[in-house]
Order: sequence, then structure tokens, then C-alpha cells
Amino acid sequence: MPIKINGTIISNDDKWIYDWFEIESFCPKDLELIDGQDVDIEINSPGGYIYPASEIYTALMKHRGNVNVTITGRAASAASVIAMAGTHVAISPTAQIMIHNVSAVGQGDYRVFEHAAEQLKKSNDTMANAYMLKTGKSKEEILKLMDYETWFTPDEALEHGFVDEILQRQEEENQFKLVAASDYLIPQAVVNKLKQEKEQEQLNLLKLKEKKL
Repeated sequence: MPIKINGTIISNDDKWIYDWFEIESFCPKDLELIDGQDVDIEINSPGGYIYPASEIYTALMKHRGNVNVTITGRAASAASVIAMAGTHVAISPTAQIMIHNVSAVGQGDYRVFEHAAEQLKKSNDTMANAYMLKTGKSKEEILKLMDYETWFTPDEALEHGFVDEILQRQEEENQFKLVAASDYLIPQAVVNKLKQEKEQEQLNLLKLKEKKL
């Protein structure tokens, strides 16, 4: 049974909130490894917080056993860092990898923002290490790709060394489910509205949690 890293990468402390709202997420404690045994990881994630992602990446790098990673949808941002821990990394012909700079939201005077800028640059450097180890590219090359928020198709990901294999057609056919009718689908506008409402409720809960602390 593969470990599915789907949804946002979050901290252990926030996991219960995402579970409560039935929002897909993955945190370090969700990673269950048995020492010495090979592990299969499937990734379809937009990324998330860099420190939980680093914890997951580190656990996979330290694991005594093969780490077989398959990117099934997207491995974006922090999720792409996790993918780099794979002993062997495969990608679906319909999937993508995205790497970009670390971002943050803050407030304060110019000194706060100058300090934050330096911290962001250092975070970029540390994330770049994962890509460098996998691809063999220089830090300068990786940071340039991160500056441009680069999306890689499967062919491009293979060419640049981010993956080792593009899944073959027989596996692809088992994954696809084509829609022949659309009358039973929930309209996208309704889906987007409900997601926005859930996100707002989540923010309200987080604010409430911060007040209690």
C-alpha cells in the first residue's frame, strides 16, 4: 500500500483542523516507515510549509530502504522537495513538477522586511540543496529556475534530472478515467465557493487558537 502525499503539506499541530474540514493534507506524523523496508510514495500536492516538508524529506533520506516516488498529479513547491528524496522518482505522463522561491507574509518596518528578505534567501538556498543533490545541477542554475517559478513537463523533468522515469503507457491507461457525461458533476463555481467558505472558517479557527495561546 503506497503512502499518498496528497493535499497541503502542514505541521503536525494543524493536522486535526484540516481533518475536521475534510481537506486533504499531509504532515510528518503521517509518514509511517518500517526500518529496512522499501517504501512507495505517491505525490499529488500543491506544496505547503517548508519546515514540515523538510522533516518529511529528511526522514525519507535517512530511511534504510529504497524510496520509490511516483508523481501522480503535481509535485509543486514544498512537495517537489519531498519528491527529491526518492531513490527512484517516476512521473505520470500527465503530471508536473514546479519549483519556486519561498514566500512569506509579514508586517513591520523596513528593518523587519530586510531581515525577512535575508531569511527568505537562506530558505531558498536550503531548498535548492535538495534539487542539487537529485539533479547534479549547480546552485546558481537551481536558484535561477526557482526565480522564474519553473513548471516542468514530464519530458523536461526527465531531461533536467528531477525524475528518473516517465511511467509507461500500460500504467497510464490504468490510471485514466474519462468522463463521458457532465450532467452529474458539481459546477466548478459551487466547488470554488464551498472551498472559499471552508478556508475562511479555517482562518477563523486559527485566529481563535492563537488568541487562546
